[in-house]
Amino acid sequence: MLELQDVSFTIQKDGESVNLVDQVNIKVPRGHFMAIVGPSGCGKTTLLKVIAGLNPESAGGLFWEGRNLSIEGDLDASDIGYVPQFSIAYDPLTVDESVEAATRLRVKVRNMEDLDQRIDRVLEETGLAAIADRQVKVLSGGQKRRLGLAMELVSDPKLLLCDEVTSGLDPRSEREIVRLLHDLSRKEGRIVLSVTHSLAHLELYDSILVLHEGRVAFHGPPDQVTHYFSVHDTEEIYPKLATQTSERWQSSWMKHREPYYTKLERNRQRLVDAGSLEMPRQEEAPDPSATTPLGTKPQPEKVRTPGFFTQFTTLLSRRWRIFFRDRGQVFLQLAILICFPLLVTLFSEDAKGQIANLSDTRQTDIKEMISEEAMVKKGQVQVGSAVSGIIMFQVILLCLMASNNSAREIAAERPIFEKEKFGGLRPTAYLASKVTFLACLVLAQSLWMAVFVNMFAPFRGGTGGFESHIIFLLLVNGGMTAICLGISSLMRTAEQASLLSIYLVGFQLPLSGAVLALPGAVESFTRPFISAYWAWSGSVKALEPKVQDAVQTVISTSLSEKQVCMYILAFHIGAGLIAAWIGTRRHQWD
Repeated sequence: MLELQDVSFTIQKDGESVNLVDQVNIKVPRGHFMAIVGPSGCGKTTLLKVIAGLNPESAGGLFWEGRNLSIEGDLDASDIGYVPQFSIAYDPLTVDESVEAATRLRVKVRNMEDLDQRIDRVLEETGLAAIADRQVKVLSGGQKRRLGLAMELVSDPKLLLCDEVTSGLDPRSEREIVRLLHDLSRKEGRIVLSVTHSLAHLELYDSILVLHEGRVAFHGPPDQVTHYFSVHDTEEIYPKLATQTSERWQSSWMKHREPYYTKLERNRQRLVDAGSLEMPRQEEAPDPSATTPLGTKPQPEKVRTPGFFTQFTTLLSRRWRIFFRDRGQVFLQLAILICFPLLVTLFSEDAKGQIANLSDTRQTDIKEMISEEAMVKKGQVQVGSAVSGIIMFQVILLCLMASNNSAREIAAERPIFEKEKFGGLRPTAYLASKVTFLACLVLAQSLWMAVFVNMFAPFRGGTGGFESHIIFLLLVNGGMTAICLGISSLMRTAEQASLLSIYLVGFQLPLSGAVLALPGAVESFTRPFISAYWAWSGSVKALEPKVQDAVQTVISTSLSEKQVCMYILAFHIGAGLIAAWIGTRRHQWD
């Protein structure tokens, strides 16, 4: 049984405490199907989130089978299912792939046969077996609701919470979903709570909970709701609620609820006696020596959450599948990979020039001496400017690639991630899958940028110079990718994350000092945060001395040593990953 005793949920608004849920007292037995209805803003979804543990109750207690959840902790992830208003499946995946991923993330299966049986069973239960190979993006609204239910049923939850799963559906689809929820409540004593605006099909529910301004106005059998509110039709209930304050409705209900609860119990017992309600056996400690009598249904095994590695490999495999099925994203990555290095090579001609040395024999003619010095100076300026510009161009373009890689990576799928985290997904497994996926992009982009540009404008480095340049390109791409991933995990929307990441990249060039030296006070404050400076400075330091001197003739910004640049860029990667870790662990359920 699920029981709420004086449960309240309070928020602070304009310096005052506001009760969104106010002293709710209800009892819901096993195998029960309950609708939560009421006018908009009455606290229906808030109450559902309190029951789910997403909103911690401000007062009162929640009890499950006699266990105080407020003190002893929430239900296990496998014992509770939550179907939110938004879609919890990825459009490029098929129905079967979506259910399979949900199963691998939530259930520790014994073998492939166990996995296939579980998937097939929930597809049959939800009526999706015939369209298992269809992609999510082509499903109708009703089919997506069924898929959401299927992805929750993989763990055989004892408590199933549904938030507006019938909203926006046509009358036929709405009735089919309500009928499906009704049937699910009849199996294994499952409790199903459904928040709905609709007052249609109430006869399919075991009880109706009517909320008004966060308080209980009624909780009883559906055939008694019109009688209680003294109306002829259920559509008149909401206008009737407005005729009295929520305090008066709550007070009235507390006086009259006992006979309604008595009738609810009689109706439930009638279903049990008729065999229409499948109740689970009382859970007891297993006896190894005991045998299961013939004809007795064995006690189902406790569903366990998979380990880190299983969740990590499932997420990584799913991410690559989604990537390759998104043709627009694949074409964009290929276009960036090809076009950005080509842009750099447009400025490669001057970088091939040779820097003339002053003659060892001093010229006696002053004009010839001045002419020779001018020629050497011109060559230094030409080569130094071209080499410095090409290095910085590579760095900035890789920063743009990094922003494109990860700015939306978490923020764009935050609702799905929060839902999967609620179902038992480890944030560390999720973050590890993202880092692995992005690391592959960083390697491909950075190596191709370095190698391709080097074919047209060979890197003018000494021993190990080109290798050092590759390392700096990898570090700056990795650092900016990690920082943008951190931004993506901390922002509430993908648009916010993209905008902030673009601004971050946009300030890299002017604040790097590669074009114009910054004032000392500004430079000392901004330089530690500018990844482009450290990659550019380290690569310049990897040039052969003559070319390095040529670069320093055209810049007025001091350069840092290679080791220092590597350490700072490595720190940027670490800082970005720490921010991403904090963001993934933080609760951001909207």
